[in-house]
Order: sequence, then structure tokens, then C-alpha cells
Amino acid sequence: MNLEELHSLFLQHPDVCTDTRKITENCLFFALKGPNFNGNKFAKEALEKGAAYAIIDEESYKLSDKYVLCDDVLETLQKLSTFHRNQCKAKIVSLTGSNGKTTTKELIHAVLSGKYSTIATKGNLNNHIGVPLTLLSIKPETEIAVVEMGANHKREIAFLSSIAQPDFGYITNFGKAHLEGFGGVEGVIQGKSELYEYLTSNNKYVFLNADDPIQMQKLDSYVKKIGFSTTNHQYFNITYIEANPFVVLEVEGTSIKTQLIGKYNFTNCCAAIIIGKYFGVPLEEIKIALEAYQPQNNRSQVMSQSGFKIVLDAYNANPSSMQVALENFKEMEGDEKSLILGDMFELGSEAAQEHQRIADLAKGLEFQEVFLVGENFHLTETPFRKFKSFEALKDYIGQNPLKKGNLLIKGSRGMALERVLDVL
Repeated sequence: MNLEELHSLFLQHPDVCTDTRKITENCLFFALKGPNFNGNKFAKEALEKGAAYAIIDEESYKLSDKYVLCDDVLETLQKLSTFHRNQCKAKIVSLTGSNGKTTTKELIHAVLSGKYSTIATKGNLNNHIGVPLTLLSIKPETEIAVVEMGANHKREIAFLSSIAQPDFGYITNFGKAHLEGFGGVEGVIQGKSELYEYLTSNNKYVFLNADDPIQMQKLDSYVKKIGFSTTNHQYFNITYIEANPFVVLEVEGTSIKTQLIGKYNFTNCCAAIIIGKYFGVPLEEIKIALEAYQPQNNRSQVMSQSGFKIVLDAYNANPSSMQVALENFKEMEGDEKSLILGDMFELGSEAAQEHQRIADLAKGLEFQEVFLVGENFHLTETPFRKFKSFEALKDYIGQNPLKKGNLLIKGSRGMALERVLDVL
């Protein structure tokens, strides 16, 4: 079966599943392989659960004409998604960056949805599997697809760009994330910039933060760029008002009061504003969308529990996001402020230095209590209480209740520090 024939089959069965636990009636099941599993072994189960066809790449599993044999299931999924993307009218807006990708994607989606039929990457399904699945979720009526791209090595963004073939793109920032895979900060800049390289080489539009010197340098001579700035009047001006704790900004005389904490979310809002403006969304509609958006999934959520006012930012962490989170938390109203910080992952040879730097920063900002969790933080030289594991922290809190007040909880996804809520 060639790609065009497979696409015809997909149009008849537009739901795609890669997990037999999530099979929907009449879907196409793609039997992907991983380090510890072979999807071909689950093809029969997928069909029994209601899948219309199973796409496999090992002939021994082909038991009927309900099995579609190909050379490589993953490669077929990727090629099918690109083929489908090129059959659709939807414009593709892609974004990447070290921090804030998912929040920015959700803000852009919220703003554009006020005027257009818009879809966006679900959750953070932003890799070599997630991007194709997002493209395959584009319907005939979809006008704009907001596609998030993640990477932890060079050339990944270039590859994802070749799959999605975006019409527009934006990079949130260049920070200290995935240093191990990228080989340092310069590698991060090179890797994330692959999105801009794709767009400029294909004469596509680029959105940028004109206050970011790296972005300005990369796009200095490129004509098709649309930027925002707080100071440079050559670009669309947006004024930062405050983040105490929620971001307030002003654009064209209109005040927008968001439900996002932290000055670091200001630029995320700015990106959504200029993209909305470019696509002709009225400012009043942009304001409504930004003010209604509430962060979820442990991303900078503000909540009250057991006498604490908690900032839960436990979805992920790297040195850049950790620094701005601590600095912003210090600036928030209130005197009694404590921290529970978890290890930052994928830092390679930089791990010891970066964890020590964050511990020193926390000490310099003079918080009430600081608790450091994880093997990397446990090795730091600091006066704070350190715990090798979450279980050790849990046991301590059980016997030594924390002082009430404001509490920031932040760590990498693997630390799952949202579990602290059950302990408090």
C-alpha cells in the first residue's frame, strides 16, 4: 500500500492510536516499537478492541487484510502526517524553546480560537511521534494548527520542521535546558534555532521577541519577521505592568490582567498577542482569551491548601526556569516564603555546578525555609535541609510540619513534586 492509498484509508478512519489501552472504534492502530516493547505484538489486540486496521512492519504478525504491512511503522506515521498536512488548508504555526513552550502554545491557541477553527498539540506531545499525531488531528475545517516542537539534541528541531513544514514559527527563549544532550548552552541555541533556519530558508514568516539579543542577531537581516518589544519602537510595543503575583500588561492602551504568575510569563503572553494581531484577531478578543486562560498540569498554578498559599510549578525545571521562578517568588507579596526544590535533570557535566548555583541563589534571596530534594541537590554545600529522595522529605514533613505561609514547589518532571500536596 503506497502513501496515497494509506492516506485514503486514513480519511475513512481519521482516529489514530498507538496504545492499545486507548483504542477507539474504527481507528488506525500504528504498531510502534520502543526500547522495551514491540507494537506488532499488540496489533491483534488492537483489532479485537475495535481498530479498523493495524499498521505493522513485521510480516509474521499479518493475519488478515486488516493488517497493513509497511517497512517501518514510525517512518510511515511521519510520512503520512506530512502528506496529510499538505492536503489540508490549515496554516501551521510552530514553536519551540527552552522554557514556556506549552504555556505559550496554549495561549496562542486560546487567542486564535476566538476567530479561527484551531487545533493545537495536546499536552506536550511535541516529539517525533507527537508532532505527526498533531498533524494527523487536522480536520478539513481546521484553519490553523499550533504545533509545539521539543528537542534534547541537535538536528531534532530540523527533523520535526521537515515533518510539519510550518508556515510560521516562534522560539520562546534559549535557556539551560537539556544541556547534556545539546552539549552546552551554545548547543541549545544552535538546536532551537533550527526552526528559524527552516523558516528563513523557505521564505516563511518568523515571530520573535525583539528584546532577545540572540533572536535579533539570528534574524538581523531577515525581512519576514514580526516582533514585539517593550522598548524598540520598530516593533509592536507591549508594556509590562507587574506580576504580583499575576502578570498584568498593557497593549494599545488596553490593560490585560492574566491568571499567569511570574514575569517570565509576560513574553509568553506577548507572543500570543502579536500572533493574534497578525491573524486579525481583535484586541478585545485577545484580552478575553488571555484573561480567561488558567494554567493547568502543575504549571505555575496558584492554590490555597492547609494554611499555605502554594505556587505549584512541578511540571518541569531547568536552571533558567528555576532562577526566574525563585526571583519572581521573592518579589511576590508576603513575608513568610519557603521553597521545596527538586533536582533538575539532563544537565550532564553541568549538573553539580548548576544545582550549587541554584542553592546559592536561594540562600542569597533569604527565604524562610528551604528544602532541597534529590541526589544532585543532596550533594550541594548549603545550610538548607537536603533529602536524597521524596520519601525522605515525606517522612521529615510527617514529623516536622512546615511553617505556614507562601510555598513554592518546583522540580523536574521526574521528581513529581506535586506529591507534596498530599503530604501537607
